[in-house]
Amino acid sequence: MSEVAIRAEQLSCPRLGPLSFTLPVGGWTRVVGPSGCGKTTLLRLLAGLIRPQAGELDLWGAPASRASRLLLPPERRAIGMVFQGSGAGLWPHLSAQATLEFVDSCRGVPRTQRAARAARLLERVQLSGKERRKPGELSGGEAARLALARALASEPRLLLLDEPLGALDSELRAGMIELLASLREEGGLTIVHVTHDPAELEGWAGKTLRLEQGRLIGEDRSG
Repeated sequence: MSEVAIRAEQLSCPRLGPLSFTLPVGGWTRVVGPSGCGKTTLLRLLAGLIRPQAGELDLWGAPASRASRLLLPPERRAIGMVFQGSGAGLWPHLSAQATLEFVDSCRGVPRTQRAARAARLLERVQLSGKERRKPGELSGGEAARLALARALASEPRLLLLDEPLGALDSELRAGMIELLASLREEGGLTIVHVTHDPAELEGWAGKTLRLEQGRLIGEDRSG
């Protein structure tokens, strides 16, 4: 397996780029910059939700896009994504349990295994006892944790996080950071984490991409 998870070379789309960078397998990279600088656009470009205009993108050594051609569609990129906003992107008609079981059904997990798998994941994000609640019946922090659980349910190799901790209090935020760290250590999960508060990932993220007006203005390593 390639030691590089993501390679971008002169990658660009409207209002973003060209960007060139590499991110390591199992790394935790934070993306910072002022509002409107392109942080969310970068995540969507990596996920295949936005078609690039130019440049190259490789995922684990395999071509994902070349110029404007998507060579790997989103569903084949082994990516989980948490969208910006408390519980953004959750299905309002599905309970927490049903949400995770639906993800498993789409992945072909046998029906007899889905309930137990969902229960384990809800426990990991501290939502045990909330299995029957729908997103509208959850607090902002609970909805954010369900969004994280849904992203993890597909067992991704790459986790894209768009300010996922903003709705959590300090105690839950610390717990979620520790959970992400354990998942990364256990399974080699690669994380790209957009945050408005770089300090919340001090001591965890190993690399920082700094964006300004759609351009990469710096790359820092913190060990």
